[in-house]
Amino acid sequence: MKRLILFALVCAITLGSTWVEAGEPRGILTGRLLMKGGKPMAGGTVFLFAAEAGPPPAPERYWRVPDEVMTLDADGRFSMELIPGSYHVGGVKREKEQEIGPPRAGDHFLTSRDEQGEPRFFTVRGGETTDIGSLGDAVPFDPALGGKREGATGIEGTIIDAAGKPVAGALVFAYPNPDMGGKPLFVSERSGADGRYLLRVSEGGRYFLKARDVYGGGPPAEGAVMGVYGDSAPQPLVVRTGSLTPGADIRVFRFTRSGRAAGSASVGMSAGE
Repeated sequence: MKRLILFALVCAITLGSTWVEAGEPRGILTGRLLMKGGKPMAGGTVFLFAAEAGPPPAPERYWRVPDEVMTLDADGRFSMELIPGSYHVGGVKREKEQEIGPPRAGDHFLTSRDEQGEPRFFTVRGGETTDIGSLGDAVPFDPALGGKREGATGIEGTIIDAAGKPVAGALVFAYPNPDMGGKPLFVSERSGADGRYLLRVSEGGRYFLKARDVYGGGPPAEGAVMGVYGDSAPQPLVVRTGSLTPGADIRVFRFTRSGRAAGSASVGMSAGE
């Protein structure tokens, strides 16, 4: 199986000092993901979420950025070498193109849950193989499960360019730190034709926002969309649990090889500007 490039906005991902001492052997997590009715999720994607690094996955409430990603084989199987720890498992079989983001209408998805429907994790130990067996019942995603549900926690706003025009197809990522280094915690669906976006998170707190038009890390490509929430520097946005924080508008520019923003010297804007 071909391992996908793990989503990141920088080349290296820091998962924190609590993970593992250098040199400790890794373990293997293996298993099989199935559609409802027992058909394998052939060519789908398995997502792994480190339990120590964030909340359990809940696509109906928010989309947490996964820590590891792999393409499933023709039988729906995967086998991945991992740092020892506990992992939640999720899977998506896309209706259209592959993307490491929230499921969309028509996509089949599942997350690991116990008999009571609570999030379930699997423990990986160094030098050992953990076989989770088969996880089944991937069902078509219903967009009504997400969006502006009553009691949802999140951020909404508009992505605009230097001329103040809406930018469609952009993504907004939420980070817990102002330098926005390492892997973000959450990601929005792509902005609509009107530039509007909705970024759902698991709970209230302070978040720093970055807008891009791609999931992959590494140097931005010529013309790539980039921007942050804030005037001249990233500014925290305070979110309350159980409510949506409006007005988090972000002005973006398009990257050029010259290092100058195409059409704008400004990177971001505050709400209400």
